[in-house]
Amino acid sequence: MVVVTRAVVVATTLLCTATGAEARQVGDAEEAYLRAVARYFQMPDGEVSILAHWGLAVDEIPVALFVARRAGISPEALVALRETGRTWTALVRSYNIGANSLHVPLRDPAAAGSLTPAYERFRDTPVPQWAAVQLSDGDIIALVNVRVLSQSLGVAPDDIARRTGTTATFVELYGRMLR
Repeated sequence: MVVVTRAVVVATTLLCTATGAEARQVGDAEEAYLRAVARYFQMPDGEVSILAHWGLAVDEIPVALFVARRAGISPEALVALRETGRTWTALVRSYNIGANSLHVPLRDPAAAGSLTPAYERFRDTPVPQWAAVQLSDGDIIALVNVRVLSQSLGVAPDDIARRTGTTATFVELYGRMLR
């Protein structure tokens, strides 16, 4: 025999309501982020949303669009390559997209959040050799998102870069910065 107290029912109801509200907030933030990405790349919202349904992490959608434009291929082709296990590092290398193309100028590179090690590599490398600077997948995702979010929100890239690593995703960061 199961005895359900009023307190258990109330607690369960509150938990479900909170979880539903959080899910709506995440959904709203993701939709806003995807609209910002679409505006940045001057694409219809629907085309960008399709990439989200192909199993690509939402934070990586701007990377697929950025690399596709630079490489002169379709974003769908890049998504297919990612699905085979290719890294962003390998993809940018194979399409000759150097770190110099990904670099986002900052007023204070020393305060670049999770990108500080990447900016130290840029600092330690002569500018004509920046194309050869080694970037991780995380660096590539962050650099592209700093560029897109900075322009979309109308804030300095430093303000975005400084906050990298303070949230789990760039969708969450975008949502926080909208508030």
